[in-house]
Amino acid sequence: MAFEELLERAGGVGRFQVLQVFTLLLPAVLTPCHLLLENFSAAIPGHRCWVHILDNGSQVLTNLTHEAFLAVSIPPGPNQQPHHCLRFQEPQWQLLDPNATAANWSEAATEPCMDGWVYDHSTFTSTVVTTWDLVCSSQRLKPMGQSIFMAGILAGAFIWGLLSYRIGRKPMLSWCCLQMAVSSTGAIFAPNFLIYCGLRFLSAFGLAGPHLYLCVLLRLAVAEWTTTHRRAVALTILGCTYSTGQMALAGLAFALRDWRDLQLVVSVPLLAISLISWWLPESARWLIITGKVDQALRELKKVAKINGHKEAKKTLTTEVRLCSHMEEEMASAKAHGSVKDLFCVPELCGRTCAMLVVNFSVMFSYYGLVLDLQSLGRDIFLLQALFGAVDFVGRATNVVFLRFWGRRLTLAGFQALAGFCILANVLVPQDLQTLRVALAVLGKGCFGVSLTCLTVYRAELFPTPLRMTADGFLQSVGRLGALVGPLLRITQQSLPLLPPLSYGAVPIAAGLVLLLFLPETQGLPLPDTIQDL
Repeated sequence: MAFEELLERAGGVGRFQVLQVFTLLLPAVLTPCHLLLENFSAAIPGHRCWVHILDNGSQVLTNLTHEAFLAVSIPPGPNQQPHHCLRFQEPQWQLLDPNATAANWSEAATEPCMDGWVYDHSTFTSTVVTTWDLVCSSQRLKPMGQSIFMAGILAGAFIWGLLSYRIGRKPMLSWCCLQMAVSSTGAIFAPNFLIYCGLRFLSAFGLAGPHLYLCVLLRLAVAEWTTTHRRAVALTILGCTYSTGQMALAGLAFALRDWRDLQLVVSVPLLAISLISWWLPESARWLIITGKVDQALRELKKVAKINGHKEAKKTLTTEVRLCSHMEEEMASAKAHGSVKDLFCVPELCGRTCAMLVVNFSVMFSYYGLVLDLQSLGRDIFLLQALFGAVDFVGRATNVVFLRFWGRRLTLAGFQALAGFCILANVLVPQDLQTLRVALAVLGKGCFGVSLTCLTVYRAELFPTPLRMTADGFLQSVGRLGALVGPLLRITQQSLPLLPPLSYGAVPIAAGLVLLLFLPETQGLPLPDTIQDL
């Protein structure tokens, strides 16, 4: 590529590329912390109704035990533990009789928790759920809040995707980090759940910028500032930081059991990132394409200076040389297509429709799984750490699967296996915690391989003029799936099996669609035109 020739003239790979990667490691680690934060900040602790004879500090108790008072005040729930959402209107003293049965009390003798709830603080001292009582009749608000957060990412990705081309990558990254820091910190002081959700939406809107930068623009930026033979190392390091961030979140949540402390710790570093990111150079490729040749030349010279390439000023002196080297890139940038073009040609339409199903299904089930850790196991700290570890292994071994099985079979196979793991967990009793955790971790690992494979496969299905358009459109559909996934859990109270059955069946069906309608691309050159398809 012509740009790589310019990069070699600027000194190739050196200190600058190392500094760039390490500068971007911190926002890459913090991104999954914010995406998965509510696994801990909004965890649902054990709870029961507040009752007068148990929880009124001025009440004088007799010689009865705490368990006895609990038995006469709270009816048993489905698991024979104290009911989470009901209490007796009056103490049912007859239940203290050893021969008493469930027939000794009736549903009419119960009422909802009129005076609030008593929470188990043994795991978390405070969560979003305990702060605003998001339990029982209000438990649907938690998944709704998660979906609002995902809606913020969807809206932010659309807006920042448009603005990044106009204002550049670097200002977008700095502003988004500042917006995230302010809104996430402000959420700590929210007086009610509605304002909390609004601030979380703004935080997610800001998160979409770094997320977009890290997932697409950052990788392009690192790629364009490194030569071909060094890109794999740089991109592998940056990719694995997402997995590291998941494990780091588990450690932070284990150490900080109050949701406000945890939210503050993952938010404040973003202020530092907002300041530090200003040293990063703007994308030279973007500067040239937008006609800012002088600034691009200065950026290249700055990189050459950091890398200690003293001859750069002699080799990078004229705009003419710079422009002549970038004619292909500028022509390619102007030859972009619209979303409508993806549906005009039958071959493209078929690929686009099939990939819509695949992208939606992966993100729908993935976020349905990872944002509901409490339904998968009791120790959510260990589960989150295992999720991060298996994600790391999946990313590291993905190249092997792609090499031996190809793109189509790898993606369809691991997507279907993840679905089967979720369905199998529906059949496993809650008592078999080890088996439930093993199935959940295996499913998470399969999703990790699927997501990495999807990134590779998606780029190989579409011709060059439509590749970025297709990638952005399909990612937006995927984020829509991430929004709907948590929202489906609203039905959990009335239809408890619907969410897990949907999370399991959808990726299996998408795997079949992929095998039936999409081609294998392994070993084939990237298509430059529609005719190449």
